[in-house]
Amino acid sequence: MSASLWIVVAGIIGFSIIVAAAAIGSAIGDGNVAAKAVESIARQPEARGNIMTFLFLGVGVLEVFPIIGLGLGLYLFFVVAKVPALVPALLNAAGH
Repeated sequence: MSASLWIVVAGIIGFSIIVAAAAIGSAIGDGNVAAKAVESIARQPEARGNIMTFLFLGVGVLEVFPIIGLGLGLYLFFVVAKVPALVPALLNAAGH
């Protein structure tokens, strides 16, 4: 196996891991924030407006992380590993 093939494989695996970890972490964080907001509203219904404001701020901050993860993954995939440029060369070398 050539070094170019290993670069493509590492780029694809790295991209997948980064995007999956960011999505899973964000989903868990969103669930925790929403659960705590519901608990807080159940304890103090009169503070519902303030709690909802902080709920939306917290979820908004948590949603930034998958976007950053996707950006890093795309950077790794396209710039560092240069996977799209290597695929045609690998297919030509394999005789396809």
